Amino acid sequence: MSRLPKVTRESLPKEDLPHFDYVAGSRGNVSGPFLVLLNSPDVAERIAHVGTYIRFETTLSPEMREIAILTVARTWNCQYEWTAHQPIAESEGVRAEAIEAIRENKAPEGLLEDEALVFNYVSNLLRNSRIPDEVFLKAKEKLGTKSVTDLTATAGYYSMLACALNAAEVMPEEGNPALLSNAEY
Repeated sequence: MSRLPKVTRESLPKEDLPHFDYVAGSRGNVSGPFLVLLNSPDVAERIAHVGTYIRFETTLSPEMREIAILTVARTWNCQYEWTAHQPIAESEGVRAEAIEAIRENKAPEGLLEDEALVFNYVSNLLRNSRIPDEVFLKAKEKLGTKSVTDLTATAGYYSMLACALNAAEVMPEEGNPALLSNAEY
């Protein structure tokens, strides 16, 4: 159960339907965080616009993007985000050992060099509000300026979604087992 109403197309006033339709069109459906973000339709559409780039058009490889997202989900203990993205990470080729290391809070132990680079960048940013020079410079050297910027934006975007999901206590849909251990509400 969510603390906020889960918005459906039928529950919105006519003037807000374009926002719902934009969100649905940008990702194929309206689910997860957008079911509650649509309680503020303008916010939901603007966030969906950014998310389209972050999720589908980023310069990051799919594996790096999903490692970043899982790191965010683990850092925020966001059950919905983790449960939604673990299968995506698996389908994008993220190693099972990497997923497990992040889930069990053992990372960077168990991660390969590129996986650890993304994990260290994102986890330092979220846990310490800063990225040590050596981590930032290594990421910039490996990824380039644009992709480091995309990595930073990915951490911020998925953190914002985790905040919305956690604040509203949105859990995985019925029938989807929760995949994140030790996530509490």
